Amino acid sequence: MRAVLMAGGSGTRLRPLTCDLPKPMVPILNRPIAEHIINLLKRHQITEVIATLHYLPDVLRDYFQDGSDFGVQMTYAVEEDQPLGTAGCVKNIAELLDETFLVISGDSITDFDLTAAIAFHKQNKSKATLILTRVPNPIEFGVVITDEERRIRRFLEKPSSSEIFSDTVNTGTYILEPEVLEYLPANIECDFSKDLFPLLLAKDEPMYGYIAQGYWCDVGHLDAYREAQYDALDRKVNLDFAYKEVSHELWVGQNTYIDHTAVIETPAVIGDNCRIGARVQIEAGTVIGDNVTIGADANLKRPIVWNGAFIGDEAHLSACVISRGARVDRRAHVLEAAVVGSLSTVGEEAQISPGVRVWPSKKIESGAVLNINLIWGNTAQRNLFGQRGVQGLANIDITPEFAVKLGSAYGSTLKPGSKVTVSRDQRNVSRMVTRSLIAGLMSVGIDIQNLDATAIPIARTVIPTMSVAGGIHVRVHPDRPDYILIEFMDAKGINISKALEKKIEGAYFKEDMRRALIHEIGDVSYPSQVMDRYCTAFEKLLHVHTLRNSRAKVVIDYVYAVSGAVLPQMLDKFGADAVVLNASVNKSAMSITDREGLLTQLGHVVEALKANFGVQVSANGEQLILVDESGYPIRGETLTALMVDMILTANPRGTVVVPVHASSAIEQVARRHDGRVIRTKANPTALMEACQKNPNVVLGGSGETGFIFPQLHPGFDSMFCIAKIIEMLTIQERSLAAARSELPRVIHKTYTVRCPWTAKGALMRYLVETHPAQNLELIDGVKICQPYDDSWLLVLPDASEPLVHLYANSNDREWVDETVRNYRTRVQSFVERQQEYQPAEM
Repeated sequence: MRAVLMAGGSGTRLRPLTCDLPKPMVPILNRPIAEHIINLLKRHQITEVIATLHYLPDVLRDYFQDGSDFGVQMTYAVEEDQPLGTAGCVKNIAELLDETFLVISGDSITDFDLTAAIAFHKQNKSKATLILTRVPNPIEFGVVITDEERRIRRFLEKPSSSEIFSDTVNTGTYILEPEVLEYLPANIECDFSKDLFPLLLAKDEPMYGYIAQGYWCDVGHLDAYREAQYDALDRKVNLDFAYKEVSHELWVGQNTYIDHTAVIETPAVIGDNCRIGARVQIEAGTVIGDNVTIGADANLKRPIVWNGAFIGDEAHLSACVISRGARVDRRAHVLEAAVVGSLSTVGEEAQISPGVRVWPSKKIESGAVLNINLIWGNTAQRNLFGQRGVQGLANIDITPEFAVKLGSAYGSTLKPGSKVTVSRDQRNVSRMVTRSLIAGLMSVGIDIQNLDATAIPIARTVIPTMSVAGGIHVRVHPDRPDYILIEFMDAKGINISKALEKKIEGAYFKEDMRRALIHEIGDVSYPSQVMDRYCTAFEKLLHVHTLRNSRAKVVIDYVYAVSGAVLPQMLDKFGADAVVLNASVNKSAMSITDREGLLTQLGHVVEALKANFGVQVSANGEQLILVDESGYPIRGETLTALMVDMILTANPRGTVVVPVHASSAIEQVARRHDGRVIRTKANPTALMEACQKNPNVVLGGSGETGFIFPQLHPGFDSMFCIAKIIEMLTIQERSLAAARSELPRVIHKTYTVRCPWTAKGALMRYLVETHPAQNLELIDGVKICQPYDDSWLLVLPDASEPLVHLYANSNDREWVDETVRNYRTRVQSFVERQQEYQPAEM
């Protein structure tokens, strides 16, 4: 049987280890990952190996040559011009694959029983068998669901936190029949998970998942790289050691000298031709490569030291990685999770702070303290982008230095000379971050259209009219007053796609920024008539005549927080009477309690002035809460249902788009008007995209995030919403209180349960497996529906916190209370069981 070893990866997230090495050649226990894979194949009598190469192909080819030294026969296929993707590079060598073959990823450490997997494949007459495993946190991987017979029914490549519906993941090892390659086009980039497997699923070809027992670690980032070494030393995975075991759990190579005063705790590995000096302390978990010199009195606490490194006297290394040929001089300290790139020098008494990465061939001066942390954010994310844009603590995570680098990374994904709009709210911290982003963008040759302090709906409206590549908006986070939120928009004004987010992250983490020459540095201009363009677009979509006749009186509370208060002028122009409260902008954001106090105050003002209604605007012009004529607040699910009712009354048979967790009152209202409801994932970008893609959409959104009017612009807009409400109330001759009283009575309840990141995938799989498939919806999270009824329960993992949210919805209050109680208990006890089980596993 032949195996295809996928060895083309460049290992972006392992930089700087992979600056001069392809990912499969990164050493684990002083042997390349690819060598451990070849040993595994050999153990299962697979000795014909075809390696597909792309990044630095000669490194792997020079090491393995024809494979005879390693007991296999090696051939190579190099993707010269462009990467062809995981499936494309296998299609490229289809003529060599005339019988059942195995595809294995060149960047994971595993000891799976391949013989058993192949037997399973043949026994089930499968066309494609995916080797699967269970992991605590599946967010980095492709998630798979199989039925009782292990036939694959569904999968999703690298889900966001809220999309996880199982903890069973694709390990990148497949057993395939040659005929499946006929489904793939030749010489075109394509991927097994994204292209081939969905096609086989659609064609109902027999495709199975073999859930393998044993160890598997995708060496995808630096934490995983260190963990894999420690697991291998602790014998959690069955790997071959390159050296002799000279005493219990101490492996030492040939011609190595260890001073008799050195103290070595085990397990530890020391390579060939090493020199370990007097009184050196080596803690358990340390891996030392070949040809390494360690000076007297050095202290090594679980570092991974590659071949040819030099460690000076009294140096301290703690759980770090020292790459090939690097030099750490006397008394220098390299701390936890730091990485020193190949051929770099750390000067005497210098310190590399935790998590800092030093690229190859750099020199750190003696005595310097290097603490520029290149990995931003917390370890749970390992990403820049969260649920909506880049967010973090103001001036702690989101600093000027960070913003400059983020601006350069974004600009580097665009063509030189492209234009980008930049806008913000009126807070000083947003101005600081915006100026830093502008500096980063200019440095890579991007021109700036600076909209300054502008409400976000205005920015989204003008972006498509300005011939720009995209836009950035910076503001204090709507839900967290100590956080900054940076949102990136495309040329249409929609939040950018996941693919573009990944591109920006790649440039940021790779430090892959271009530098413009002096004459190419970007320019900044301040476009005029931005407000006028918005007002013109705004006016076109309203019955201005109706507004003029309405003589409406509205009270608008800006909560000291909205830039460019354009609405009162517009309403004044249309002959409506707008009373404005709290329109100045505070330096600091309001707490939730203060906002609630202002909402109560707004209710009193509306009553006292006998106004038609009041509205509290927030999130820099995106969100709103209404107050009816009696001072009663309308928000959340009620506000969503009310808006849908008014819009569909004005546009019968229209389509509305709401997130998966919105109340079923929406469907009930839509039925009255022959309307259609589309449900999306619970994130703002998904809502925006669905509003643009689907025909005849008249409204999108929900009370929490605001409302989208796709004809105006792709984002949320509370200002246009208010004008539209006045228009609709006038034409429909009703008041807000009357409209509210006509809404269906639906009970909608939310409850939040703590759930560690590591248990989310297992919880979702448990829910999928314990409910009939016909009762489940897996748009986002797991929605369990009652047949013939609008009752349902949704379990939705939080995208950025270790939480899951339960949403219960029904016309029957008792059913809602009972269901929330029942599932809260089920989730809590499942999480407790997982936590009891976890330590036993480790």
